[in-house]
Amino acid sequence: MSTDVKQAIELLINNIKSLISVDTKKLEYIIAAQIAGGHVILADSHGVGKTSLARALAQSIHWHPQDMAVAGGAVNRSDEAKMEGFSRIQCTVDLLPQDILGYNRFLGHSGELIFNKGPIFAHFVLCDEINLLTPKTQGSFFQVMEEQSVTIEGKSYRLHDPFFIIATMNLKGIHLFPLPVPQLDRFMIRLSLGYPSEEDETEIINRHGRIDAWDSFKSVIDSKDLFRWKKMVDEIHMHPEVTAYLVNCVRQTRSHPDIETPASPRAGVRISRLARSLALCRGMDYVTVDIIKEIFIHAMAHRIITRDPSIPPEAPLLNILDSVPVEPKREQ
Repeated sequence: MSTDVKQAIELLINNIKSLISVDTKKLEYIIAAQIAGGHVILADSHGVGKTSLARALAQSIHWHPQDMAVAGGAVNRSDEAKMEGFSRIQCTVDLLPQDILGYNRFLGHSGELIFNKGPIFAHFVLCDEINLLTPKTQGSFFQVMEEQSVTIEGKSYRLHDPFFIIATMNLKGIHLFPLPVPQLDRFMIRLSLGYPSEEDETEIINRHGRIDAWDSFKSVIDSKDLFRWKKMVDEIHMHPEVTAYLVNCVRQTRSHPDIETPASPRAGVRISRLARSLALCRGMDYVTVDIIKEIFIHAMAHRIITRDPSIPPEAPLLNILDSVPVEPKREQ
């Protein structure tokens, strides 16, 4: 069964790469996070393909309206037409929470109060330049990312399932509002796509210089497969010694002299689930220590703060990976 998943993931990756030039391993991490039920933050410069990548991922999956209605919770037939596979939120400093979540609207002629859904009601949400949002508006994502629901004036609305956020973040600029650590902690992984190679950049110009670049792009997997894979993540085995290694690495962030704000217990939970999902994507039915090592920095660096701002969080994390033994010490 895991082999079938691997073949489908390879088909999905090849479909996206037929249009978007992106590192295969980073794309694999993004897909694994999405299957695991997590969210991704991309810290990058402008124009490197973040939006196109999110759009290609969304359009590579065929969605059934009846599946979306059931998965979304209390959704009726009239709402099906409003459901979107992909939604983009272009963040600005004047954006308000209701611009993202939605708002109640009073119909004067009938006296009815209806809820207008915001762009957060989609399976794939690209939140562009999230650190341009004010802290108040950033806070509107807390319940969304943790509980997959929106509460407006005491009434809760269930979001679609699966629900996946790709948020982009500027590294430099004016009017930036750094995300608080508790919110960063809700992202499963942080990545940077980086600038393409000369060869890839030439290919990008050749592809996207045509207005018909997207015309032949089609879905290659079914939404039902995505639901099934999400359930399969829990079936991937994680040996107690692998778990002990991960726990040891996480706990080392709380005693490392260069780390001021260490990792929370949530970090270990999210990394273990991402590791299981990545193993599934690779056709494996178990997690190895090598997988933990491979994703540890990508899944941990945004969760910690170093005492000296000149020291990047990756430095003490590399030190932890080098110092923690693979096999935990046993009590005599």
